[in-house]
Amino acid sequence: LAGRNRDKLQLQSHETGYPFEVTDTKDPVALKNLLSKGKVVIHCGGPFHFTAKAMVDACLETQTHYTDITGEHQVFEMLAGYDERGKQAGITILPGAGFDVVPTDCLAVYLKHRLPSATRLQLAFAMSKGGLSHGTAKTSIEGLGYGSLIRRDGNLVPVPLGKQVLTIDFGAFKRKALNIPWGDISTAWRSTGIPNIEVYMAAPDRLITIAKMSQYLSWLLRQRWLKNFLKRRVSAGPSGPDEERRRSGKSYVWGKAIDEQGKTCISRLEAISAYSLTAKTSVLIAK
Repeated sequence: LAGRNRDKLQLQSHETGYPFEVTDTKDPVALKNLLSKGKVVIHCGGPFHFTAKAMVDACLETQTHYTDITGEHQVFEMLAGYDERGKQAGITILPGAGFDVVPTDCLAVYLKHRLPSATRLQLAFAMSKGGLSHGTAKTSIEGLGYGSLIRRDGNLVPVPLGKQVLTIDFGAFKRKALNIPWGDISTAWRSTGIPNIEVYMAAPDRLITIAKMSQYLSWLLRQRWLKNFLKRRVSAGPSGPDEERRRSGKSYVWGKAIDEQGKTCISRLEAISAYSLTAKTSVLIAK
């Protein structure tokens, strides 16, 4: 176990029996000393566009396999550029070993198999008994003011946040869903070859309204002082869904593939809660 906070590490070490080491990703020497003791790292310290580069650079030097639990498209795009260096070092570089993008990517590939001629892919997800961890909330804050993104003809194209809203039948319920710049706009393109990809998140009307209004406040939402203030507020609040919510909650994924002739395929996936799923898939992938 490794991280910056000794008290939290001591508690986690006591609960699990694993040894721990206090390390900061900003200290490259300490990071390489840490990584040299293991064969694979599950990197969980986000927002990852601040931390992934330091971790993967150290992994290349120590020849340690790299995985993380990011959902940030910027990180997927950046680490795709490390492919050749990873091969030369003999290591795997695999971001997205959690809820984003394991279930959504599985569904994307399944839809591609069902409709090999697909040229457009829409993915969406919803949660029951939700709530955000500190890391997810802080990553969302970092994205404020920059709108959304879709992949169009193989390229990432910005779209105003709140402009694209769908009503989606997740099987167990129907919900409105808001287009967001989720990691699958990067990963699903590489795993399926489909050039046009959009991702949506189920959202209440209030959040959709706020998203639409944010278009007019993007200059303010991009200010570093405001982001830091909002992140401090997050840190002062609950750390995320409690154990009961993680145990009983569920996640729902919906996908639709479309080809140029208008033929469509729709598939759905129901899974355990997103945070429980991330814990399980990240460890399974590391093993």
